Amino acid sequence: MSSAPQRLWRYVWTYRGHAALGAVCVAAYLAGSLAGPIVLRHAIDALHAGDNPRRFAEWLALFLALAVSVFGVSIAMRRKLLGLANRVEHDIRRDVFAHLTTLDLAYYQRERTGDLMTKMTSDLGAVREMIGQGLLQGSRMLIGFPLAFGIMFATNATLALVVVALLPVISLLFFFLIRLIRKYYDLSQEQFSTITNFAQETFAGIRTIKGFGIEPRRRAQFDALNREFIRRNMTLTRVEEPVWPFMMFLYWVGAVLLLLFAGRQIIDGRISLGMYVQFQQHLLFLQWPMLALGWTINLFQRGRTSWSRIRTILDAQPAVRDAPAPRALPPGLGDIEFRGVSLRIGERTVLDRIDLRIPRGQCLGITGPTGSGKTMLISLLARLLDPSDGELRIGGIPLRALSVTDLRRRIGLAPQEPFLFSDTLANNLAYGLAPVDDAMSAHEAQVLRVAEIARLSDEVLRFPQQYRTLLGERGVTLSGGQRQRAAIARALAREPDILILDDVFSAVDTQTEARILERLLPLLRNRTALLISHRVSTLRHADRIIVLDRGRIAQDGSHAELIARPGYYRDLDDIQRLEARLEETA
Repeated sequence: MSSAPQRLWRYVWTYRGHAALGAVCVAAYLAGSLAGPIVLRHAIDALHAGDNPRRFAEWLALFLALAVSVFGVSIAMRRKLLGLANRVEHDIRRDVFAHLTTLDLAYYQRERTGDLMTKMTSDLGAVREMIGQGLLQGSRMLIGFPLAFGIMFATNATLALVVVALLPVISLLFFFLIRLIRKYYDLSQEQFSTITNFAQETFAGIRTIKGFGIEPRRRAQFDALNREFIRRNMTLTRVEEPVWPFMMFLYWVGAVLLLLFAGRQIIDGRISLGMYVQFQQHLLFLQWPMLALGWTINLFQRGRTSWSRIRTILDAQPAVRDAPAPRALPPGLGDIEFRGVSLRIGERTVLDRIDLRIPRGQCLGITGPTGSGKTMLISLLARLLDPSDGELRIGGIPLRALSVTDLRRRIGLAPQEPFLFSDTLANNLAYGLAPVDDAMSAHEAQVLRVAEIARLSDEVLRFPQQYRTLLGERGVTLSGGQRQRAAIARALAREPDILILDDVFSAVDTQTEARILERLLPLLRNRTALLISHRVSTLRHADRIIVLDRGRIAQDGSHAELIARPGYYRDLDDIQRLEARLEETA
């Protein structure tokens, strides 16, 4: 914990000029605010004397000038310090997002999306408040308290001691409150993360929810989570809220004590009425710092807790990263080799001692039962994960020695569950190309070509704005088959050296599959390709096919060789031939 604030203050240090100017404004504001009661004291004493009206007018004019100056400095002080907090928030959000993009797939499999969103919104807001209001109010207290008490002791030590007597009570109160605030705030934020994650999952899976007609159940679950959030917040509120009334009560206690002690001294002629007014004004000046003390401590506790939560993101290290001196891939990729590769996730062995060589330019088909490790195999090739044991090589170079970015730029991947962004269709298809605002203006020829290959172009022409049609979140406005074909087109658009198609025909009918393969197969002959599929109609076009079973290669050969042998592949072929005959006779 000790290192957490130090790293946060490095963000603040970037804007030390703004912080220094803000501190100067705070000092000027406090000097003017504390000088005001002194000027007011002299004005009252001059008015009470009644022998020099001009002197009274001069003191009054000075008091009004101070008030105007304090007003202007107060605006500048807030603008500098609160503006600094917004700049720091921007920098932290930028760095958190940038760091999240470097983390590997396993991190996102462990972390909930709702937790990440809460840390980047609610928690980051708490950090901003800690920096902005914390610096503003904290500096006012650190400078204002000593300065105010110094003036009061220099003016009248007895009256100053009356006000100082309140400080031990305040210190004792906050000693106990700090720990409680931090504990209950942390519990409240954890519940807020749970609510955010629940809402995110609900909206992402709204088709399933509506399909099962379980909206009332989902609403009841959300209501239960909200009630728990309210309960935790109310517990936190019961700890925090008494602070303000108690500090106000202490102010009135101080005002009464000051009146009792100062009243006797005024009657005895030891102090003037103006001095009593000065002390009352100084006590009034201290009222806000005393009230703000509880609020500021609360801000710091919330901010520190939230910063600790944000630090869990910044401190996370990607399991997949570049070597200290990464090597670039040569222009012509060589063979792909899996040497004794194993992958374990938790206690489960997903891939078990895979030995596989894929010659450059070969089209490899991959099949096997569900859960046999097909998707994990290609995930290792794209370095979305690294193997637990063994080694992968391309052209004789270990994958761990290559630049991750350079490797992935040479791979075109159409995943099993395609993800489309809330953007135009054209921008989605050209997502792997140079970034532009309008892909149809910059990459029109490429977009049209890959859409034609994926057999998407005829359907796009019927869209309202064709390729500039905006897709909904995750491409929800497209059918499952259209999303898969868009993923194929996107993978082809960057003209990769290695093309990976992960079960991309599962949502299209066999006729559409045949039409896509008609255009796709000539392209596969010019690059290394991996086709994952459960359809023999797709796999039969591969130069070579492997069958995975329980993380191991159970069969390896061409289509003709595998259907001639007993095993999974021949059984798959028999079943699909039978299904085709039944469809024909139906």
